[in-house]
Amino acid sequence: MTALKFKPPMLNGVSPSQVYLPKLETQPETLLSYLSEKFSHISSQEWQQRFYDQLIFDENGQILHVDSIYLENSHIFYYRFLENETHVPFKEQILFENEHFIAVDKPHFLTISPTGQYLQETLLVRLKKATNNPELSPIHRLDRETAGIVLFSKQAETRGIYQQLFAQRQVQKIYHAIAAYRPELNFPQSVHLRMEKGQPFYTMKITEGEVNSHTEIEMLAHNSTWAKYQLKPETGKQHQLRVHLNYLNIPIKNDPFYPVVTHKNEADFSEPLQLLAKALSFKDPITQQQMHFTSNFELILV
Repeated sequence: MTALKFKPPMLNGVSPSQVYLPKLETQPETLLSYLSEKFSHISSQEWQQRFYDQLIFDENGQILHVDSIYLENSHIFYYRFLENETHVPFKEQILFENEHFIAVDKPHFLTISPTGQYLQETLLVRLKKATNNPELSPIHRLDRETAGIVLFSKQAETRGIYQQLFAQRQVQKIYHAIAAYRPELNFPQSVHLRMEKGQPFYTMKITEGEVNSHTEIEMLAHNSTWAKYQLKPETGKQHQLRVHLNYLNIPIKNDPFYPVVTHKNEADFSEPLQLLAKALSFKDPITQQQMHFTSNFELILV
């Protein structure tokens, strides 16, 4: 496949999506009709609006229109937009930057990457706008509800090297959490469990079988109701820390999923999940320097 002539720019911090138009048995009447059928979760009216807003281009950079024909064996680019996106009133902070990556302190309630109802109010788009770097990409993930340290790659050439650090568990992570205090529990202790996808699909559950998740837990301080815990995950399963503390019957304060799924208003920022990616350490595979980053956020025991 030949390289495309047109390299579309970022638009307000958003990089475009690319779609290949294959040869079909039945040729669509227009590009609009094809996109409306292929991406049925997006209404035809929204696709029309993207054409009207000049957010769809062919592979040569020409603006396409609602009556543009379907041109097989070609590519198009389109930009997403969202109306009435909820503003997240908390600010991220860049803690460190070199030619390969940046370390960022992420606030609660900020999603890492565009998805569904989040676009401008995501950490990736905010950082792309701040740095004017369309190559930015998260090296690992934090839940929307979790605050703390997250790394972003600045260039595709070295991205895989840093992603491998996480895949091979060569990154040491320390989390803090505020969760229920139970005086009968002794710490430190290790939690070893098997976790699998639960119901609803965005949750995890504990099952029988070979262990696939491991967390070391210490208690740092407590009062009569709550305790502050230090968590060192040895594995990286989705929601691992939340599930492990809930298993000990000390669910994290303000957790909307464990033990019971509750649906909050997306614009309600009053009760952040009390989970913080406090520190992250690793040996840089390129510079061979020992790197250590600590979040400026603190969880307060009250």
